[in-house]
Order: sequence, then structure tokens, then C-alpha cells
Amino acid sequence: MSAAEYVLTLSCPDRPGVVAAVAGLLARHGCNITESQQFGDQEQARFFMRVQFTSTLPEDEVRAEFAALAPEFGMQIQLRDTARKPRVLIMVSRFDHCLNDLLYRVRSGSLDIEIAAVVSNHPDLRPLTQSHGIDYHHLPVTPDTKPRQEAEVLALVEHYQVDLVVLARYMQVLSEGLCAKLTGRAINIHHSFLPSFKGARPYHQAHSRGVKLIGATAHYVTSDLDEGPIIEQEVARVNHSHSPEDLAAIGRDVECVALARAVKWHAEQRVLLDGHKTVVFPR
Repeated sequence: MSAAEYVLTLSCPDRPGVVAAVAGLLARHGCNITESQQFGDQEQARFFMRVQFTSTLPEDEVRAEFAALAPEFGMQIQLRDTARKPRVLIMVSRFDHCLNDLLYRVRSGSLDIEIAAVVSNHPDLRPLTQSHGIDYHHLPVTPDTKPRQEAEVLALVEHYQVDLVVLARYMQVLSEGLCAKLTGRAINIHHSFLPSFKGARPYHQAHSRGVKLIGATAHYVTSDLDEGPIIEQEVARVNHSHSPEDLAAIGRDVECVALARAVKWHAEQRVLLDGHKTVVFPR
């Protein structure tokens, strides 16, 4: 049988012997570790680990072995065969830069995910999406129809067997109920002026204050608007010569970069939740 490649991530109370137990289990079964990273959060007394390895064991046997080990250390474990690409549902409104960037990265092979479908509250980006052979679902939303629209979104998540939802400049606030159902598997992108420049035209507000740095933050979605656990941030220097339109254009670039990294790291199981924070194991 040819070897398969797996990624194991775990978190548990921090105590001696966790690394030895994981490495010992893999060694006993002839597995080969190709990458290993770990972190102990001393404030929370919690341990985090990511191990990438090859094995000739069937996936069910690998899962059973780690399921048997987990109770001894109180481990929360996730295991994935890297041959299976995470399935992603992208949500957008009218801004196309983040969607276009993700589509390009998937097509070029630099982002190893499968975009199962795109959902939007506007019809504008249907031609772009369908030119890539991807299903497009136009789901308009108003305050009165929001519960029904979000139920349709969840139905699509189930229908497409979605692993991750990406809000690629989706300009609607998700309800608390939908946020709860997507905990740890929905990523949003926003400009990093928040909370300093709230409301409309943030780049015009920033320009009037003479900012010297603009940026973007990719984070997990929670019911606290734009305050979920941060995965990645990107910044760019600006100066007095930049117009508000220049700032917005630069902002679009950093939004694309931050979001793409966050999606890539999540897809590769390099992001572990640590309360209101994340532990990220980038390559």
C-alpha cells in the first residue's frame, strides 16, 4: 500500500509527555514525521501541536489509534488526509477583488482548496464566478428576509459539504445564530482601521487624519462584529501624497494578501483556536 500524508492537530492541558506520546505512537506504526510544530501557552496552561506525517495505515486505523490516546491527555484532535482538499463556500457582495484573487490562486495552484460555490446578495459577480465553472447563488437579503436567507446559506453549506465559509468582502452582518453554527469555520476580512474609523468611507476618514499605515485583518467570524480571533494581518505604508482613492486601492491589495494567507493556513490546519486568540504554525 502506498503511503498517505496526514496532518494531525491537537490541543490539551499542558503537561510533560505529550510530544513523546504522539511521536512514539507514530514511530510504533512506522509513520514518518515530515513536519512538527508545538506551542505551550503558559498563561492558559494549554499545549498546541501540529504534526504532518506519512503512513501506510488506512485512515480509519490512524484515527482509531489517536482516539485511543486522546483521553489520557485530554486531547482535542483533528486529523485530515492531505489528499482531500477542503471545500470552501465564498460569500461576496459587489467588491470583487478578494474573490478574484482567491479564484486566481486556486487556478494557479498556490491555494490548495476546492471552491464549491459562491453566494452573494447581489447578481453582479455571477459572470466572473461562472467563468471559472463554479456555481453562483444569488440570495438577496433584507432585514425581513434575513432569517430565511441565512437558512438558505446553511442549506448550501450542507449541500456542498462545505468545510470553510469565506466572507470575501460580504457586506452583511451575520446573525448570532449563524455565527454560532459556523464557529471556527468562517473567516472574514476587514480593513484594520476598525474601530478607529467606523462607518462609511473609512479611507476618506483615514486620509483626513493623515494616517501613515493602512492594513487589513483576517479573523474568524463571531457574533462580536469584527472582533473574532485574528488569523493574519497585513499592512502597507502610505503618506500625504496618497489620495483617498489611492488608499482604497492599496487597501484592496492588503485585504487580498491577508485573506489568502488566512484561508491557506486554515486549509492546511495551521491555525488552532486558543480562546479569543489563535495559534498559527506557518511554514
